[in-house]
Amino acid sequence: MSLQFALCLATLLFLAGIGTPIGHSTILASIVYLAVSGQDIALAGEQALWGLYDSFVLLAVPLFIAAANIMNAGTISDRLLAWCVACVGRFRGGLGHVNVVASLIFSGMSGSAIADAAGIGKIIINMMTKGGRYPRGYAAAITAASATIGPIIPPSIPMVMYALISDQSIGYLFLGGILPGIFIGIVLMALNAVIAARRNFPKDDPVPLTKLPKMTLNAFPALMMPVILLYGIYGGVTTPTEGAAVAAAYALLLAGLFYRALSVSSLYRIFVNSARASAAVGLVIAGALILNYVVASENIPNRLAGVLVELEVHPLVFMIGVNLLLLFLGALLEATTIILVILPLFIPACSQLGIDLVHFGVIAVINTMIGLITPPFGMLLFVINAVTGIPLGEIIRETWPFIAVLIGALLVLILVPDIVLWLPRTFGYAG
Repeated sequence: MSLQFALCLATLLFLAGIGTPIGHSTILASIVYLAVSGQDIALAGEQALWGLYDSFVLLAVPLFIAAANIMNAGTISDRLLAWCVACVGRFRGGLGHVNVVASLIFSGMSGSAIADAAGIGKIIINMMTKGGRYPRGYAAAITAASATIGPIIPPSIPMVMYALISDQSIGYLFLGGILPGIFIGIVLMALNAVIAARRNFPKDDPVPLTKLPKMTLNAFPALMMPVILLYGIYGGVTTPTEGAAVAAAYALLLAGLFYRALSVSSLYRIFVNSARASAAVGLVIAGALILNYVVASENIPNRLAGVLVELEVHPLVFMIGVNLLLLFLGALLEATTIILVILPLFIPACSQLGIDLVHFGVIAVINTMIGLITPPFGMLLFVINAVTGIPLGEIIRETWPFIAVLIGALLVLILVPDIVLWLPRTFGYAG
């Protein structure tokens, strides 16, 4: 390791350790590297601007953020929840099942775990805790766990970022996330059923089946959004980025004209909040692009790949080792940072070891989503604490069983790659 790279890492760790936003930390650390190595520090700006403007795929990020915010601001979430309650709310622990099913549906619209937790998650937590029917910590914990499905089922902002650093098809990555997302939803519902039986959670009054057709019709336009998005991408009508624009436009038409749930002032707030969120993500991406230039200058990915090939590491051992590392880092770092800064180190090694990069990408995204609910720095835990006021201690105590089953599901997906790759291969993926 060169002196300049050691100083870069030391600066990054110091700034992150004192609470500096990760985007600022990576940019400043990279500038330290450029200055000490005698390179023009203007390279930092060049790398950031070139990377941001040269990648058409990154336009999908602010569009998916806007679509999620529009969904949360209108009455769309309420209509979807009412439909989910009618379908699965009749069983013991039914609102827990509703929580998971709602996240499965909403994940096909937002692409963001935080949008899921802060929007539809807040509503269902209030439903679960009303009258003391469910413990506050449990309601928050299952909401956090189910929100992790958001970026696994398409659309997915983390998968867009992975496509940027791995040069893989967003379309195949999106397809690869569908079955794992459904699988994780089933696992969470099974755990909820077991816990509900053990702790004697209440049954809700069943919605008469005669009302189900009307409620389905009421929610149908919202349920069509993921269908329109996926048909556009896989039917060859739109690119993934254009599909994101269609999703945002459809959400706007649905909430503003069809359901008449948006005012001009609320629409202004949605666009302002979406711009702020997009700028925050863009800053992290810019910092990662500069840091990736530094890492490439040090030739670290190829060195790491060479060492692993010489050691003759089995691909499965490598996958498990990397995922253990990501689980550890996920408890400390943001998912965006891991995807943009850490994963590029391992992609050349994956190629050398014959590991499919679509499989690796989907697994890595799922892994980072588990990090969002892992103490001490799980982002979703803090988001739910902020929007509901439920103490972190109560949330964390109830979160551990969900973390355990999510890690178990992750191991299954590592050992059985066909769960990830079956749909992409069905649609022509040759990997």
